[in-house]
Amino acid sequence: MDYYDPMVLFHSFRTAALTTVIAVAAQSAWAQQSSGDNSPPSDGPPVASNPALDAELFYEIFLGEISARTGDPGAGYAFMLEAARRSADGQLYQRAADIALQSRSGEYALAAAQAWKEALPQSREANRYVLQILVALNRIGETPDLLRQELAQSPARAKTTTLAALPQMYGRASDKVLAAKVVEQALVDELKNPATGPGAWVSLGRLRLAAGDKSGALNAARKAQELDTASEDAARLALELMEENTPEAEALVIQTLTKQPIPELRMAYARVLLELQRYPDASRQLEAVTKEKPDLAEAWLVVATLQFQDNRLPAAENSLQRFIELASASTNAELRQKSLTQAYLLYAQIAEKRKDFAAAEAWLGRIDNANEVVSAQSRRASLLARQGKIAQARALLRNLPGTSVDDKRMKLLAEVQLLREQRLYQEAYQVQVELVALAPDDAELVYDQAMLAEKAGKPDTMEQLLRQVIARQPQYHHAYNALGYALADKGVRLDEAKQLIMKALEFAPNDPFIMDSLGWVEFRLGNKAEARRHLEIAYKARPDVEIAAHLGEVLWSMGDKESASRVWREGQRSSPDNDTLKETLKRLGATL
Repeated sequence: MDYYDPMVLFHSFRTAALTTVIAVAAQSAWAQQSSGDNSPPSDGPPVASNPALDAELFYEIFLGEISARTGDPGAGYAFMLEAARRSADGQLYQRAADIALQSRSGEYALAAAQAWKEALPQSREANRYVLQILVALNRIGETPDLLRQELAQSPARAKTTTLAALPQMYGRASDKVLAAKVVEQALVDELKNPATGPGAWVSLGRLRLAAGDKSGALNAARKAQELDTASEDAARLALELMEENTPEAEALVIQTLTKQPIPELRMAYARVLLELQRYPDASRQLEAVTKEKPDLAEAWLVVATLQFQDNRLPAAENSLQRFIELASASTNAELRQKSLTQAYLLYAQIAEKRKDFAAAEAWLGRIDNANEVVSAQSRRASLLARQGKIAQARALLRNLPGTSVDDKRMKLLAEVQLLREQRLYQEAYQVQVELVALAPDDAELVYDQAMLAEKAGKPDTMEQLLRQVIARQPQYHHAYNALGYALADKGVRLDEAKQLIMKALEFAPNDPFIMDSLGWVEFRLGNKAEARRHLEIAYKARPDVEIAAHLGEVLWSMGDKESASRVWREGQRSSPDNDTLKETLKRLGATL
């Protein structure tokens, strides 16, 4: 056995080496044959017919494969690179680079790829290897010429795909601003080309957006749409900008939908409007989608959700029934199961809202998707809580399966949400303390603990926690805003409150909730006209019920009671049970 094992190993490596040689020869010959001529391919002549393929060359390839496969990639790389240089064959250069990459030796992989490109300067594959390795090594500044060559050598039909891949390719660069500049430099010709310009501008826009240059990204989207007035990609970039609080981008989406009413694009637009809490606008877009493409199941589910939120329960049930009909016909079993789970959960919420707890439980009983067990049990817990069975509801969540840290976190999050819904803020705060103990450096969890501390009547604890977040993560703008707003709402330390809110605005200058805080502190300072200006901007960008409560109070104090009542009514329609609005109306003695 000791004798035959090495021999078997020898023959195995010999076969591997022969396979490498034959594969190189075959690929080269195939490339030559498929090109329709007898000239050598760009990556060199076939190894099989190359005079350099002598015993010494074969031995180098053989030793390279043995070394690479027996845990000595450095030697394998050296042998393979030397074989590549002696034969001038691109496939061997590629193999040398691959050996280095597999052993995570980026610089050696780059050296092999650069040697390959130097030996075969017109090889697209060599150029692509150098380009991708430089990007992976974060040497972005060295890539413009390589990217230009890649685009120049890309077939016309493939160039669009190449352009679209650039944001992902350069997405890991540490210097996002440099990445955007380098790509713009490389795309100078493509940006002017009517055929490639729209795609080039969109990719550049996404890179600018990743670099935090929203105005530059918006300009890129506009340039793309100038070249192609119905560019769907430009519209989708505009949607990304809308999500980043750039309202000027919305005009580009509307223009594209006017020129080319694409249901899927309209659906994406509706989703962004929902995220911005512009529910009436989202409803109009969804209504258009159901007319343009009535068999788009996703639209009916979102419509049903909105109808449920508006308390239009019969209409929500009709939309859900239509959704189930379409989803049931899907050939994707996994997608069908997930979609039906969402529908059953919504049906359960409708029944719960009608206080038909038995029907709600029956709908939940239809859910057999193991991945949705937490959602189903959370709704069951909500049913129990609505019936006054808080202890049972909490026990149900605590006893969900799973013992890992992630499982425990998920269960505690569900319990906090349950207690919030029941306005049991002291209990919710205590559970949040457990959550923070699992991840004490998680700024969002500590921030949520601070918000619950305020609800639980612990203002000093809230301030202490928010200052802790600010000290640990000075760019976490939510903490500055929350502390500034809390001080303004109490009417104390107003100058400090304004400074905190202005600091938050430095990090998120277009955030409507921070604009709301600024308006509120100006109101507390007695600057009513300035307060109204800020609050109107905030409410236009995000018609949230709490912004409506503040704007309405400012209008009311200025004597414009008709406008105040109109704004309050709009807020009440979107969230009839909001505590801030209720307290505002009661304090001012206003009726709607």
